[in-house]
Amino acid sequence: MRLIDDRSGLEVLGREECLRLLGAAGVGRVAVVEGGHPMIFPVNYVVDGEEVLFRTASGTKFDAAARGQVVAFEIDEADPIYHTGWSVVVTGRAEEVTDPERRATIDAGRLRPWAEGVKDHVVAVHTERVTGRRIVHVDKNVG
Repeated sequence: MRLIDDRSGLEVLGREECLRLLGAAGVGRVAVVEGGHPMIFPVNYVVDGEEVLFRTASGTKFDAAARGQVVAFEIDEADPIYHTGWSVVVTGRAEEVTDPERRATIDAGRLRPWAEGVKDHVVAVHTERVTGRRIVHVDKNVG
């Protein structure tokens, strides 16, 4: 049974569906606050259990993780022809993955940086809050 938000008319996605969509995508956006200003960065990522992992160089994203800052992570898909789509937003604490065994597993896996340059740090975003919405079209001629 679909839950439709009366205010927005959007389908509210459950946590499991959101995590499934997270696992099927590969590029998202991480949002951090730096100096009181929001900053959004595209990253390629993988899902490990209920954590979103991405590689980064030293800089804004890494600094947020080093501070254990709460960040937002977003993915979406939109079809401009059929006017359909969905989005998933994860909110949670970011931290650098430093455990040697876990790093070895991650380094041997599929989390490879797309962009040139050295991306020595792996950041995990904990999925403390996961929300999702989907555009649905209800046929008003039925019923």
